[in-house]
Amino acid sequence: MTTTSKKLRLVLFMMRRSASKKTGQPNSTNPINYSPSDLFRTASSKASSKEMERIDNLFYSYANRSSGMIVPEGIETLCSDMEVDHTDVRILMLAWKMKAEKQGYFTLEEWRRGLKALRADTVSKLRKALPELEKEVRRPSNFVDFYSYSFRYCLTEEKQKSIDIESICQLLDLVLGSQFHAQVDYFVEYLKIQSDYKVINMDQWMGFFRFCNEISFPDHSNYNPDLAWPLILDNFVEWMQAKQS
Repeated sequence: MTTTSKKLRLVLFMMRRSASKKTGQPNSTNPINYSPSDLFRTASSKASSKEMERIDNLFYSYANRSSGMIVPEGIETLCSDMEVDHTDVRILMLAWKMKAEKQGYFTLEEWRRGLKALRADTVSKLRKALPELEKEVRRPSNFVDFYSYSFRYCLTEEKQKSIDIESICQLLDLVLGSQFHAQVDYFVEYLKIQSDYKVINMDQWMGFFRFCNEISFPDHSNYNPDLAWPLILDNFVEWMQAKQS
C-alpha cells in the first residue's frame, strides 16, 4: 500500500471517530432501513405536492392578475373549456364544493379546497368529476345544505338578507326545477303576479323547500296554515286553490 493510500485511510478513520464522538453513537456504515409504510408516506407526500402544484397552475391560468382571484370572466372561460354552460347548476355545485363565499369569484384557497376534494388537477379531470359531484349534492343529507348555500351565495351586498323576486324565480328553477318541477312552476307563476312581496328572505326560501318535501301537490290536502309556515306560502296555497276552482 502506498503512503498516500495509508494517509487517506487514516483521515477517513479519524473523521468517523470524530462523528461518533459528536453524536454519542458508535460509527456504522450500515444503510438506514425504511419501512414500507415510510416509503409509501414519502411517495404519497411527493405525489400530493405535485398534484397541488398542478391545481395551483390551473388556478393561475384563469385568475385575474390584479385581483389574484378567478373573476366572472375567468369562470366563463373555465366553463367554455369544460364545454359546460355557465348557467349550468353544476357550476353552482362546484362553488358549493369549494365553499366559495362571493358569487362569481374563486380564491386560491377555495379553488384548492374544491379541486383537491374532487381529485381534479386538469380541466379534463374537472369536467369528468362533475357527474359524481352532482350525485353527491343530490343526496338528501347534502342537498339541504346546498339549497341553503345557493341562497347565501346570491347575497352579493354586505348585510344583504333578501333576494329580489326575479332572481329568486331564476334560482328556484335552477336549483329545484328538476326535482319539484310542478311546484316550482306554479310558485314562480305566483311570485310573478303577486304584489305583496318584492323580495324573499332565507326563512321563506327554506320554507318552500320544506313545502315541496312535505305537502301533497297539487291538492295541498295536508297543508295546515295554523302551523309555522311563512305567510307567503299561506297566500300561495290560497291562490292555488282559487286557481283550481
